[in-house]
Amino acid sequence: MATTIASTDVNLRELAQGAVKRALELGASAAEAVASEGSEFSTVVRLGEVETLKESGSRAMGVRVFVGAHTANTSTSDLSHEGVEQLVRGAIELARITSEDPVAGLPAPEQLGQLAGELGLYYDDVYSLPAEDRIDRARRAEKAALAVDPRLTNSEGGTFDASIGRKVLANSLGFVGEYRSSYSSISAVPIASDEHGNMQRDYWYSVARTISKLESPEEVGRIAAERTLRRLGARKIKTQRVPIVFDRQAAGALLDHIFDAVNGDAIYRHASFLAGRLGQKVFGSNLTVIDDGTIPGGFGTRPFDGEGVPTRRTTVIEGGELKSYLMNTYTARKLGLATTGNASRGLAGTPGIGNGNFFLQPGEKSPEEIIRGIKQGLLVTEFLGFGVNLVTGDFSRGASGQWIENGEIAYPVEEITVAGNLREMFSNLAEIGSDLIWRGSIACPTLRIEGMTVAGE
Repeated sequence: MATTIASTDVNLRELAQGAVKRALELGASAAEAVASEGSEFSTVVRLGEVETLKESGSRAMGVRVFVGAHTANTSTSDLSHEGVEQLVRGAIELARITSEDPVAGLPAPEQLGQLAGELGLYYDDVYSLPAEDRIDRARRAEKAALAVDPRLTNSEGGTFDASIGRKVLANSLGFVGEYRSSYSSISAVPIASDEHGNMQRDYWYSVARTISKLESPEEVGRIAAERTLRRLGARKIKTQRVPIVFDRQAAGALLDHIFDAVNGDAIYRHASFLAGRLGQKVFGSNLTVIDDGTIPGGFGTRPFDGEGVPTRRTTVIEGGELKSYLMNTYTARKLGLATTGNASRGLAGTPGIGNGNFFLQPGEKSPEEIIRGIKQGLLVTEFLGFGVNLVTGDFSRGASGQWIENGEIAYPVEEITVAGNLREMFSNLAEIGSDLIWRGSIACPTLRIEGMTVAGE
């Protein structure tokens, strides 16, 4: 007897399981379904007035089916009986005309599972505030920023965002798992003008899974103002080689490139300078990088990955030695290895590879101590544009920051480019800061790197 796929009043768990069962009835040899629902709120207040206000809800599902070595993916937001039936039938029909891929498939049954216990991913308070209070928080952040100094004359706005979501994954191997998550953030982006009419902007933000852990709007505004004011009077500098300090924000962008380089997809395609280097010393001995999807409350924490494999703690680089790539089932099979539980899965398309909580292990010195040890150098606080060749590791990006003289911040600099090679840069880590703070799923402390070129005038 054919399975009846229930209408939209059924819960997501039953909906996903029903779609998998129906796919098998229609001829699939294996199937997987992902169902999600969520609500989002976003507002921008500029110069005290609400500029944008958005609130939306969504509910959708995607299926991935296998017909032998053929596979296809489809997705829909129509969760009626007819909509889901069409979704599943469409996936089966597409799979039958696709090329064979003997590597594609679900994880092995013994690899499936999920973390037990409370992971701190969801808090009710994110959606407990009425809209007026959310708008007020954005307004307060902007107001606090503009009140710091009369040179702060304009603003790109204060923002407040909140979202909650639920995700269910089911497959034909009997796995079914679900989790809820929440997110909230507040930011301010003030603009300052000097006596010559030159303008600078900067920002600050706070993010958390619960409103109770957000920085206050006044604190966000104050820091945003201070960051903006320190950019006034920016100068150009001559091209030279000096020690470069990357603050947490800029260092995190560098670490993001390392994630791209250990991504299993880039590895099996030989599109990374770390391809074929597993078990080898690739960076300096003071460098250890970890990916951990199990940290309670982490922005990259999940009970299972996008294929139903439990997330875990993976040492990627230890003492400069490349210990592991980050892989989903497909890339692991391509490389003759085992998945690291890093599959990322939206509703449409095949699983990709995502990070858990990806971080560079901190050192012992504060950022202030690192700066005090530099006679002449550059503190990079922001990158502009993109200029990284992952195949060779060559790195060149526009930047701005602060010039360091005799261990102290001397003046702001802009219109510069910092250049080097990622392998050489992370082999020349002179100092690693102690200031590892999570503001996303990738975190890095302050770094001091020797032997880079600053291109200016």
